[in-house]
Amino acid sequence: MGVVGVAAAAVAVVVVVVALVVAVVVVVIVVVVLVVVVVVVVVVVVVVVVVVVVVVVVVVVAAAVFSVN
Repeated sequence: MGVVGVAAAAVAVVVVVVALVVAVVVVVIVVVVLVVVVVVVVVVVVVVVVVVVVVVVVVVVAAAVFSVN
């Protein structure tokens, strides 16, 4: 194995390491995006539930007030 062989092996190792680092970065980005999406969905669901509860309470209170009168 001459100088060219050693250089080729070193380049191959660097390429593999860079590919692995890029793969890890891509996976981390995908996980972060998924977490953000899940958080947004949870926030939207909570807001919808709160709005529905408020509407139901207002309707029930209004019905009670009108029924008393």
